[in-house]
Amino acid sequence: MKNDNTVLLNPPLFALDKDAPLHYAGEICGFRVHNGPGGSGSAQFEAVVLDRSTGEGLVRSKEPLDCESQKEHSFTIQAYDCGEGPDGTNSKKSHKATVHVRVNDVNEFSPVFVERRYEASVPEGRLFDRIVRVEAVDADCSPQYSQICFYDIITPNVPFTIDNDGNIKNTEPLDSKHQRVHSFWVTAFDCGKNRAQADAQVIVTVKPSCKPGWMGWTKRIEYTPGSGSIPLFPNLHLETCEKTVWNIQATVELQTGHIGKGCDRDSYSDRSVRRLCGAVRGEVELLPPPSPATNWTAAVPTLPSSDSSLVFSFNGSTHVAVVPDSVASAVSGDHFTLQLWMRRGGASTQPPANQARGSRKEEETIICSTVKNDDSYSHYSLSVHGCRLSLFYWPDVSTARPVKFLWKLEQVCDSEWHHLSLSVQFPSVTLYVDGVTFDPALIHDNGAIPNPAPHQRLVIGACWELEEKPKDIMNNTMPETKDTGEVHTMFVGYKGLLSGVTVRPGNVEPHSVVECLYACREGLDFGDLETLGSGMKVHVNPSQSVLVLEGDDIESFNRAVQQVTYRNSLRFATPGVRPLKLTTSLRCFSEESCLSLRQLEGYLVVLQPDAPQISLSGVGPHLARPAAEFEGPQGVPLFPELRIVCSLSHAVNTAAQGMEGGALMSDAVAHTLDGCEVQPLGEELNPEREELLVDMEALKERGLDIINTTAYIAITGAESISVYEDVLRSIRYRLAKGSARFERRFRLSCSEMNGRYTSNELTLEVNFLHSLDSLYHPSHLLASQQQFLHPSHHTGELSGHTLPNPHRNSVVPGAATVIIMVCVGFLVVMVILGVFRIRSIHRRSEGGGGGKEGSNQWDDSALTIIVNPMETYENRMGIATDMEGECDDEEEVVDSPDDTSDDQRIIIKKEGRDSAPRRY
Repeated sequence: MKNDNTVLLNPPLFALDKDAPLHYAGEICGFRVHNGPGGSGSAQFEAVVLDRSTGEGLVRSKEPLDCESQKEHSFTIQAYDCGEGPDGTNSKKSHKATVHVRVNDVNEFSPVFVERRYEASVPEGRLFDRIVRVEAVDADCSPQYSQICFYDIITPNVPFTIDNDGNIKNTEPLDSKHQRVHSFWVTAFDCGKNRAQADAQVIVTVKPSCKPGWMGWTKRIEYTPGSGSIPLFPNLHLETCEKTVWNIQATVELQTGHIGKGCDRDSYSDRSVRRLCGAVRGEVELLPPPSPATNWTAAVPTLPSSDSSLVFSFNGSTHVAVVPDSVASAVSGDHFTLQLWMRRGGASTQPPANQARGSRKEEETIICSTVKNDDSYSHYSLSVHGCRLSLFYWPDVSTARPVKFLWKLEQVCDSEWHHLSLSVQFPSVTLYVDGVTFDPALIHDNGAIPNPAPHQRLVIGACWELEEKPKDIMNNTMPETKDTGEVHTMFVGYKGLLSGVTVRPGNVEPHSVVECLYACREGLDFGDLETLGSGMKVHVNPSQSVLVLEGDDIESFNRAVQQVTYRNSLRFATPGVRPLKLTTSLRCFSEESCLSLRQLEGYLVVLQPDAPQISLSGVGPHLARPAAEFEGPQGVPLFPELRIVCSLSHAVNTAAQGMEGGALMSDAVAHTLDGCEVQPLGEELNPEREELLVDMEALKERGLDIINTTAYIAITGAESISVYEDVLRSIRYRLAKGSARFERRFRLSCSEMNGRYTSNELTLEVNFLHSLDSLYHPSHLLASQQQFLHPSHHTGELSGHTLPNPHRNSVVPGAATVIIMVCVGFLVVMVILGVFRIRSIHRRSEGGGGGKEGSNQWDDSALTIIVNPMETYENRMGIATDMEGECDDEEEVVDSPDDTSDDQRIIIKKEGRDSAPRRY
């Protein structure tokens, strides 16, 4: 504090000289100031003499003093007398005295807050001793003016109070719903009652009651097919309520076991998927769809599957598929790849009543095979035993000893779908389960086991007693075990579901192909690994159904959780519900007070995709060609102008275009078909008279398969629309010589996604154009006597009259049309004759006499006109023998010209008979 220049000393400044009262020598002439230890002294202070005789003096500062700069000063002072005369000769000095100067303060500064704004967050519903503390300082040097005596809240009507130390607390419980944020102002006063130069703002945020757990969880998530990847938890974050944790682990589980075989995959057939994955061709399907050619699977029940694949159910006893020797011989050798889909348990797997308890502990045989390799026989069987999978392999049943490869797998006993690929290059065996390689846990020699009988046989779902003959399994059933006291090596049948069981002899499949065969098209994924915070770890299982996040920082962990995504690469994803689970584990420094979070459950809904519209067009309803072309060596193509278009119909919002409501838009897209079928309608094809010709070399080059029967032709395999168009356009219909009929109808349809989406049914009517020569040929009519003549194609000559025909001999009229025209003409003739006859009778009755003679003469002339017009036509056409008797009778009646009523009866009878179509 600045003060005046006088320094008040206590005691006052006096200097005494023992020479007093001598003049000069006893007087004090002055004081001299010396610098003290703190640097204060002559530069800042000076001393003056007030009374030379008394020695009274005064200390004063040369410049104003500031308490804030230096509160105290210390220096020394020394007095000297006047000496022996006025000039101060021989003056003497006193000893030095120390002077301490303390500067008094004045209240010149106001308080100043350390922060201009204070913020705090508190949970609702509680009273706190202190929410936040504000602080102000005063620049005055003295305690009286530098201390803050009290604070004050200047905003009225707030539920807070402040004490003299600046601590703010609430006066009532806070409610976040009533008011989320409280803002008010506070001020401070020093002890000199100076108010703060500027007030401070305090903001208190009221948080809802803190409950540890996940915040922002959405139970239902919708996915539109074709959307790519979507975040599952965009607003999810973990709240620990200020609890300190050092490790967080969250497991996200997507349950897709009910979708197809464990997840959404390509809905093509197993054979088509193998081709799409680049697998080597040559596999043999051991569980094909039941058909007359593959009847060994007819006794095994099938179950519906959401992915349209064929699933076979085995119950361990009566459900067995015995593969014919002709098929088993194609998979011989010690280098082969066995692939299958399996699921333990399932429908129709209850053990029979006569099966002993504890059979679950016995081996269940999936496939059992003894095949001939040149001059020897090899044997292998694939079995499951609890959670173990075993391959029993016998390189040579006559000399070698069996080797057993054993794997311990959880996948074998979890009642879920799994894909197994077993590659055998003896003595090397490689197992892939769901695309992951597993090495055998144990390989051992089983010692002396009875040799299997050298008989070729291949069984799915069971095996036989090695000592017995092949008759142990007959009629696709297993024999009952007889208690004869003998030692048997009996394998229990498989209990579960199988699908897509194939064996391919030769080199094993590459790992990339096996991964492709199993690959799921849907699953969990992580958005961007580059943005993953430090200390974070992400792990996804091979099927992408489980994703694990681990970290130690809550903020980084919350950002990582929000990047967990669901992806589905299928354009036509399988609609339905996929359950979701989120399990969290926390580790704290104090395990006793660590949080325990409950498991969250939700579900992902995959919406119905826009169904593709497969349209077949470019083929007219009729195909008319001369019969000779169908009888040629190449036949006639049925669908030369076929066009296949696949489009997607989807809803479009037209409100933005100024239109009311909505509309359906169709976009042409490139698709892959997997099957087309050509089926004759009505009777099946007669192999002796007709056939459908397909370019087998073209099918083989494109990797397509064909099923050619008399009932239909089915072309299968995943290929583009253009390939199917080329193949279908090349299908030709050929007839044997003399087998041409008047019409034949075919139906064409295509499908994709293993029959999930089908096209429209295109019906084609084939008309055979006959010439007159071929129509009159007896052999032609005999070959086609069971068919109707088509009424729309007719021309020819009748009773010497030529009908108009601009294309002579190109089209032959139908018999029904000829009969109708003849009958109409004959009726006109009869009417004219009747009129003439009435007029003749009338003239005779007027003239009288000779009436009978004249009547006979008129009848004779009438008989020369009334003839059977169909008699000549029927003779030329070679009418069937079953009609000849009737014609003969009618001709005999016509030969009686005297009976007029008989002539009229003949005409009526012929009209009634010829009005119906005639079958040939």
